[in-house]
Amino acid sequence: MKCPFCGDPSTSVIDSRPADDNTSIRRRRVCDVCGKRFTTYEKVETIPLIIIKRDNNREQYDRSKIEKGILLACHKRPVSANTINELVDDVEKEIFSHEEREIPSSEIGELVMRKLKDIDSVAYIRFASVYREFKDVDTFMDELKKLM
Repeated sequence: MKCPFCGDPSTSVIDSRPADDNTSIRRRRVCDVCGKRFTTYEKVETIPLIIIKRDNNREQYDRSKIEKGILLACHKRPVSANTINELVDDVEKEIFSHEEREIPSSEIGELVMRKLKDIDSVAYIRFASVYREFKDVDTFMDELKKLM
């Protein structure tokens, strides 16, 4: 493991424990060269999940894309980083629990919207407006009316 501060590959593990979800290991490390500490997480590598995009292209699942979309939707909203991580974990658990190794991106988007709706209605509308590609104000208003 390379040190994120100095880039040296010699690091030592000083503490290991299960992460909050018990599906990964949290390791506390120290760089042998610069002495700085950092945390890494280990997860079990599974068969890759393939996402079927709207244009029928296929790409490998990337957790950071879901995180990025949710972070943008929750920008300047009273939603904690911990809540966002839990939301991404919940979405990830649900999509990995499917038998199929290919899943449409639309299914993931709908799942994120359902979960965001319970957390913050403004974040939900923001996410929905991008995900559903609202074309005009009327479409936007229709979604707002559904919320009320």
